[in-house]
Amino acid sequence: MKSKHTLIALLLAAAPFAHVQAAAWDYAQPQQWGDLSPDFHVCKQGVNQSPIDIRQALHASLPALTLELQARQAAIVNNGHTVQINLQQGDTLTLDGETFTLKQFHFHTPSENLIDGKRYPLEGHFVFSDEQQQLAVIGVMFEAGAANPVLTTLLDTLPAQVNQPATLQQDVDITPLLPADRRYYRFSGSLTTPPCSEGVRWLVMKQPVTASAQQLQAFSAVLGEHGNSRPVQPLNGRLVVE
Repeated sequence: MKSKHTLIALLLAAAPFAHVQAAAWDYAQPQQWGDLSPDFHVCKQGVNQSPIDIRQALHASLPALTLELQARQAAIVNNGHTVQINLQQGDTLTLDGETFTLKQFHFHTPSENLIDGKRYPLEGHFVFSDEQQQLAVIGVMFEAGAANPVLTTLLDTLPAQVNQPATLQQDVDITPLLPADRRYYRFSGSLTTPPCSEGVRWLVMKQPVTASAQQLQAFSAVLGEHGNSRPVQPLNGRLVVE
């Protein structure tokens, strides 16, 4: 059986569009992921799984997010499970005294995490990794409103064919994909796709950003009628802090 670190390494492999191929999986029956392969056993047996419904967070005076952001070279691909943007050189997040580098970000429609029972039409996941391949994910909710200029660039470049990456002609600055209000919820969770590895530090932004109705519809069209969202998982005694 592959180790947790090996599986995460596969997920974030330097071959920029690699993803775990131990067994075929889809969103039709996510409750069966843990039965598809021994590599996916945590999807069924894990106790700190994501996504969750964020409710009754404890006030903990969380520190402000320390992000270093600038325009980066990137490529985009529909890998059959999500629209993913892979970065050659990532932005950085300082968390718990460690530096995490942004490896990729991708989208789920509708949102995977809920806030007080509310599901948003789109959620972005920004996946950061430190040198030990420990992961931190920033989750951002999108609601209908003004068009987002970065989403326009991504959708204009996205190839029609699955698993055919395209290099973005202009560098990507993720700042417009993040809310101006950087307050967030924090909890311990997992990857929301197989192998569902745990130990992921989740930071879900409280304030959503906007996307136009046309942009939201475009993501729904690409990601399928039924979307690409794993059902909410039980907390199992975990605390959510804010």
